[in-house]
Amino acid sequence: MSSLLDAYAEVAGRDVVSHLQQLTSPLKGMKVVHVNSTRTGGGVAEILEKLVPLSAELGLDARWEVISGSDEFYQCTKAMHNALQGLAAPISRPLLDAYEETNRDNAEELRALLEEADFVFIHDPQPAPLLGLCSARRGRWVWRCHIDASRPYRPVWRYLREHVAAYDASVFSLPDFAQALPHPEYIIPPSIDPLSDKNIDLPQDEMEQVRQEFGLDPERPVVLQVSRFDRFKDPVGVIEAQRLARKFVPGLQLVLAGGSAADDPEGEAVLSEVRSAAGDDPDIKVLLLPPDAHRKINALQRTADIVIQKSIKEGFGLTVTEGLWKGKPVIGGDTGGIRLQVVNYHTGFLVRTPQGAALRIRYLLQSRDRMAQMGSKARQFVRENFLLTRHLREYLTLMVGLHYGARYRIELG
Repeated sequence: MSSLLDAYAEVAGRDVVSHLQQLTSPLKGMKVVHVNSTRTGGGVAEILEKLVPLSAELGLDARWEVISGSDEFYQCTKAMHNALQGLAAPISRPLLDAYEETNRDNAEELRALLEEADFVFIHDPQPAPLLGLCSARRGRWVWRCHIDASRPYRPVWRYLREHVAAYDASVFSLPDFAQALPHPEYIIPPSIDPLSDKNIDLPQDEMEQVRQEFGLDPERPVVLQVSRFDRFKDPVGVIEAQRLARKFVPGLQLVLAGGSAADDPEGEAVLSEVRSAAGDDPDIKVLLLPPDAHRKINALQRTADIVIQKSIKEGFGLTVTEGLWKGKPVIGGDTGGIRLQVVNYHTGFLVRTPQGAALRIRYLLQSRDRMAQMGSKARQFVRENFLLTRHLREYLTLMVGLHYGARYRIELG
């Protein structure tokens, strides 16, 4: 066993790694390509950054490719993302033309690689048309939707469906997110990497240094939300919740920590709205962090008393799992993939309004024993359900199933 596999075995268990090796046995040497639209920022990039090397360590010829495009392309794909999450806004024909042209340009560069691959995983709407542009493909193609598409804006979904219906399979994060498609559909929730800088244990002095850097008072409680500055994450609602809770918890501090992503053109506008809502309140810290600030985010999550993710729409929300892994109860929006992670009254609380979030903040900070119990349950829940090893196991199972089809018996070795 390699040192990397040994490291995962220490966290997830040797039986878990042994199972991965068994699943990989009939797939050894196969070419697997993942394609998305950004190498930094957002949960998809974070997953692929670790999933692909671990796949290679197990014996797959695994690669990660990133498409690029114009401003109009990213405006279009952001609009698609919003439309899949239910925003009723049509996308203009010029933006759709830019979307299609960008995929044609990227297909020219990637076609040889994609057509010879045994498995191709296309992540989200951005590169979805690539399948139709690779007519000589020989492998299996899977469309991986990380978005809550449970109630999409129908005109945009009908357009996107024309590109994804021909895939060999699709993957959604929860059953409720899936849309009817004429091929097998799989449910695979995302995961975190316990060995990454964002999730490893940190020395106490490093956490204290981060606390000092951002001016946090160790004698007063801290509530933290980590996310991109996106209206669906409701950062302004979090500010309202903090101000309501502060009436009962004097000195309550709030940190809103986030960054930008190359495929999100709305981030600057939302950040401006958040800063305006925070004003000059010294107890509200709005932090714009670079994409590689993983250890600082880790430290903030570990020093916070409560992690919050008050999304009003959410595909999954990896920051919820990250908070739970640090042994923190999480107050999450009662939506999407957050419901899969926050077991109400056990690993945290589900809320729908700033008032509800404020009530739960107040309750937890006045019930420290209960908060510690919930934090302990939270870490164990992540260990059993949301580590990268579980995620990869389900990808490998999908590949074995697609490769062998309806065969009655599959020998894993």
